[in-house]
Amino acid sequence: MDTRTVSLKHPVLSTELREQILGPNHRRQVGLYGGTFNPVHTGHLVMADQVGTQLGLEKVYFMPDAQPPHVDAKKAVPAKYRVEMLAAAISGNPLFALELCEIERGGVSYTYDTMVYLKKKHPDTDYYFIIGADMVNYLPKWHRIDELSKLVTFVGVKRPGYAPSSQYPVVWVDAPLLEINSTGIRQRVANDESIRYLVPDAVAAYIKKEGLYRE
Repeated sequence: MDTRTVSLKHPVLSTELREQILGPNHRRQVGLYGGTFNPVHTGHLVMADQVGTQLGLEKVYFMPDAQPPHVDAKKAVPAKYRVEMLAAAISGNPLFALELCEIERGGVSYTYDTMVYLKKKHPDTDYYFIIGADMVNYLPKWHRIDELSKLVTFVGVKRPGYAPSSQYPVVWVDAPLLEINSTGIRQRVANDESIRYLVPDAVAAYIKKEGLYRE
């Protein structure tokens, strides 16, 4: 059982500066934040930023899924809209980027398959897979979890009511708790209620322009 907690923050260095300090052959340390992002909201951004800065990662990649592998799969707007909202949300933060391999592959998105692909494509990279404390409890049910846990380092973001422990290795990070969720945002849009500050202004404008979540 791994209960490591990260409390120190490290500066985010540019790729060029890292190469000057560490040399061009150092292993890259990057985060992956997967999800449907239907839509992306402020809580997602805060969580990703906290993990990235506290662990000193070079990048945190938002990785939208094509089709979540859950029995109770959420009805999501087409990938085109979710990707464009993510691009708008992360614009201006050099720590953030997009990873679209699951969208490009299509079908059900199993994290194991994704990580096999990414590790083969980027053998010089160590991946830190970001999940909320509530999702840590579901790790035993993840597809090929024993093999997956050898391909990535899981990063659990602490949350009240969930013990920071797991039978799998998890690095635990503290982050401000924002009670925001995509379901609530969709409901507010459908009810013509304000979503200001719940999502970035650019995302709110995009939702309005495209008429998303009105039905």
